Amino acid sequence: MSEPIWYPSAAYTQGSHLERLMHKLGLSTYQALYEYSVQDLEGFWEATVHELGIEWMQPYQQILDISQGPEWPHWFPGGKLNLAYNALARHLPHRAEETAIVWEGEDGQIVRLSYQMLEAMVAKAANGLTRLGIRKGDRVGIFLPMLPETAISALAVARIGAIFVPIFSGYAAEAAATRLNDAEAKLLITADGFYRRGGKVNLLQAAREAARISPSVEKILVVQRFGEATLQPDEVTWNDLVSAQSPAAPYEAMDSMDPFMLIYTSGTTGKPKGTVHYHAGFPIKAAQDIAHLFDLREGETLFWFTDMGWMMGPWAILGGLTVGGTVFLYEGAPDFPDASRLWAMCARHGITHLGISPTLVRALIPHGEEAVAKHDLSKLRVLGSTGEPWNEEPYKWFFRVVGQSRCPIINYSGGTEVGGGILGCTVWRPIKPAGFNTAAPGIKAVVLDENAQPVTDQVGELAVLGPWPGMTKGFWRDPGRYLATYWSRFPGIWVHGDWAVLDGEGHWTIHGRSDDTLKIAGKRVGPAEIESAAVAHPAVKEAAAIGVPHEVKGETAVVFIVLKPGNEPSPELSQAIGETIAARLGKALKPEKILFVPDLPKTRNAKVMRRVIRAAYLGQEPGDLSALENPKAVEAIRLANT
Repeated sequence: MSEPIWYPSAAYTQGSHLERLMHKLGLSTYQALYEYSVQDLEGFWEATVHELGIEWMQPYQQILDISQGPEWPHWFPGGKLNLAYNALARHLPHRAEETAIVWEGEDGQIVRLSYQMLEAMVAKAANGLTRLGIRKGDRVGIFLPMLPETAISALAVARIGAIFVPIFSGYAAEAAATRLNDAEAKLLITADGFYRRGGKVNLLQAAREAARISPSVEKILVVQRFGEATLQPDEVTWNDLVSAQSPAAPYEAMDSMDPFMLIYTSGTTGKPKGTVHYHAGFPIKAAQDIAHLFDLREGETLFWFTDMGWMMGPWAILGGLTVGGTVFLYEGAPDFPDASRLWAMCARHGITHLGISPTLVRALIPHGEEAVAKHDLSKLRVLGSTGEPWNEEPYKWFFRVVGQSRCPIINYSGGTEVGGGILGCTVWRPIKPAGFNTAAPGIKAVVLDENAQPVTDQVGELAVLGPWPGMTKGFWRDPGRYLATYWSRFPGIWVHGDWAVLDGEGHWTIHGRSDDTLKIAGKRVGPAEIESAAVAHPAVKEAAAIGVPHEVKGETAVVFIVLKPGNEPSPELSQAIGETIAARLGKALKPEKILFVPDLPKTRNAKVMRRVIRAAYLGQEPGDLSALENPKAVEAIRLANT
C-alpha cells in the first residue's frame, strides 16, 4: 500500500468552509463531522444549506421526506427557491463588483463579468426567452461550447422556471437530436461556431440538422461567435433578441423538487438516460462539494477543463457561483497554439483551483516539464481530477510538476446521476496517490460483497446506504429504468456500478465500471449508442462495442462487426464504418479499432455478452460460458486481435 503524498496543514484547514461548519456544530475533528453527516442526515443538510447561505423564497417545512422510500426522497418539502437567485442575486449586496465569470477564447479574446454584470445579462436573456414563448417547465437545449453565453443561458432558463438540456458541443447531429427528442425541447440555443486548434468548427450546421430531425424544436437561438452565418427563418440571433431586453427580471419561485436540468448519460443498453435534477438538489450538492471537498473560497477562481454537456460543466458554473467564487471558462484546445496554453491561462488569470482529467494529464506529459515551469503557478492552491481511475505515474507528475509538490489533488468520483461526488478527498486527512481519502460528507458510502455485506480490503460494489440532495429524481419519463439501474441489485441500496476497495485506513480506490459503460477520455458513453451508429452503415449486420485500456485516453472503444451477406472485410470498409460512427456521435467518440468477426457471443435469449467479448479480446479468462448459445464465437474474438 502506498504512503501518503500530501499531509494537512493549517494553511488549508484554517478559514475553510469545513472549519466553519465544524465550529457551528461543535465538532472538533473531520471524522466526527463525517460520522455526524451520515448519522443525522437532516441535521447535517440543514446546517450545510445555512453555511452555504442558501436563501428561500418560502421556508421549507422539513428537511427530508422519505415516505416513498429512499429511491424517491423529497428534499426540503414546502420550500420554494430558485437556483439562479442563489448563484447571483443573493451575492449582490456584498459582491456586486467582484468577478463572477472570466472567459477566454482560443483566439485570445477575454471577457470578464462581475456579479452585477452577470445578473443583468441573465435578466435580459430571461426576458428574451420569455419573448420566444418559453415558459415554466419547457425544455431548452443548450448546444454550446464554453462561452459566456453558455453560463448566461443556463442561469436564464432556470431563472424563469424552464428546464435546460446541456448537449456536448462535440456531438454530431444525430446524437444531439436523440437528446432533444427525448426531452421534447422547444428551443435550441447554439452558436454559429467556435475555435478548435485554430480552425473554425461549424456548430450551426450540426445544430440545424439536429433541429430538423427533432420535431419539438420550434426555434434556434444563435450566439454569433463569428457573425458569418446567414440565418434561416426559424432562427434568431442572441444579440438581436437579448440586447433589446430589460436588465431586470423576476425569479420564478420553484418548489424544491422542481426540475431545472435534464442531463443525459448513457447506459449499457438502450437510449441515453435523462437524469432529472431539481432546484434544491444538484446546485446544493455541487456547492457543498466545492465548499467541503475543494474549499473554494470567496475571491478564488475555479477552472475545470470540461464542456457543458458533461456534468462538470453545470457543476462548476452553478456550484462555483453559489459559493461566491469566480468561474473561469475556456473555449478551445488545452495545447493550442502550444503545449503551455493551459498553464499560461492559469498564470494569466490567477487560477486557484484547477480540475483536469487523468487523460489530459497523460496527453500533456510528453510535452515536458518546461511547458509548465515557465509559467507562474504560485496562485494554484488546489488541484482536482475526475472522470476515470488514475495510475500513479501521471498522478505524481500532476502533483509534482503542476502542483509543485504543495497542492493537494482532490480526486473526485460520482456521476451525472449523483449530482456530484460519492468519493473525494478532504484536506483534513493525508492523501495517498490515485485514490480517495473520504466519502463526501453526507454520503454513506460502502463497498458491498455479493451478499450486500460491507467489506474492507477486497473488491466489491460501490454503494450508498441513504439518499442525498443531488441524486437524480429518476430518469426522464422512465422511472422503471431508473429503479432497475440503481436499486434492483440490493433492495433499498443505491448500487453505483463501480468496483471499489476500501482499505482499513479509510482509503478508497476505484477499479472501473462494474457494467459495460465506456468512459472515453472521461466521457461516458453507452455501447448501445456506438453500436447503433455502426449498424447505420449499410454493410453492417450487427455490432458490439467494448471499452479497452488506452495509454492516453484511459479507455477507448473497440467495435466488433458482423457483416451482411455479400460484404467482405477490408481496411477501406473498416475506415468507412469508423467514419460513420464519428459522423453520428462526434469525432471524440470514434473507435480505436473496427474488427470483423463471423458472429458475436450471445446468450440463448440473444443478449450479446460484452463481458465475454472484452475478456477474450484482452486475453483474459472469460469466465462461465455455459449460458452462451454460440461459444465458438469467443475464439473468433481472440483471433481478431492477433
